[in-house]
Amino acid sequence: MIDLAEIRKTLSDPSPKLTEELARQAHTLTQQYFGRMITLYAPLYLSNYCSSHCTYCGFHSHNRIQRFKLTPEEMHREMSYLARKGIEHILLLTGESYSATPLSYLQEAVHIAQDYFSSINLEVHPMPLEEYRELFLHGVDGITVYQETYSPQRYSEVHRAGKKADYDYRYQAPARAAQGGIRHISLGILLGLADAAEDIYALYQHLRWMERHFPGVEYSVSFPRLRPIKGENFAPCPVDDITFIRILCLTRIHFPRIGINLSTRENPALRDHALELGVTRISAGSNTSVGGYTVIPSDKQDPQFDIKDHRPIEEILRVLKQRHFDPVLTDWRRISHEAIFD
Repeated sequence: MIDLAEIRKTLSDPSPKLTEELARQAHTLTQQYFGRMITLYAPLYLSNYCSSHCTYCGFHSHNRIQRFKLTPEEMHREMSYLARKGIEHILLLTGESYSATPLSYLQEAVHIAQDYFSSINLEVHPMPLEEYRELFLHGVDGITVYQETYSPQRYSEVHRAGKKADYDYRYQAPARAAQGGIRHISLGILLGLADAAEDIYALYQHLRWMERHFPGVEYSVSFPRLRPIKGENFAPCPVDDITFIRILCLTRIHFPRIGINLSTRENPALRDHALELGVTRISAGSNTSVGGYTVIPSDKQDPQFDIKDHRPIEEILRVLKQRHFDPVLTDWRRISHEAIFD
């Protein structure tokens, strides 16, 4: 297992040859385990209500934005739009409000999503095991839960109030999700919040622990970089493009079988380049506002963060094919989750 000193050295070494060697190894391993397959997904924001005060987030409880959540009718509109674009993998997101988006609301959203998508994933507030079990039985395939930063001190500085301020409860959420039957779990850190090397080392340890204790789960990781919100920058420890590419490559080298996600936080040129270096899942045609696809006009939207790759899904598909990748819109066959416990 790689240690912290080695990670720090890898990220800080100025030699271009090191980047080239990491890229070569990552490319070889990705081809060996994944071929040229790239899975596409899209995010769909259900609600921006939030009871937590996370200083870097556009949805935090102290931010003066219009708060609302999608009605069932609006969910149908947003989901139908994405489904018509060819999306089969959906990531449903909310702010962290246990009262505005309780289990019953999420269950209803999942029930509606089953009419449109073959794979349903959630990125919502951490829950107790029993609620993860209920969501699994209602058709949820995957859970995304990022620790944001693994530094307890830095975590407390940027998560000032609300349930998200509980570091341990969030840290233990992936294990509860796995115990609840969830079959795909995505972990991650928010690059820019704290020392990147320390966070990567801690993420690797967390992932190794999960793999040992829940070997039947499919894992993926994400390294979103902290982005401006309406032009305001919140990253005290910015990560440049070369360092970001090295992080992707290093992760592929030490975890050759896991998925690596890349969102539209990154610009088109970097996203296209990273496809050769370990990335296996990318978002496409994204909007980070509630109702952003069909419900709310663009000039009235309050995004969670500003995206950099605005290319529509059709263009992403065209680029992938031009670069001889196999874009995968669905690799998942829906089955009754209840049957697993019968």
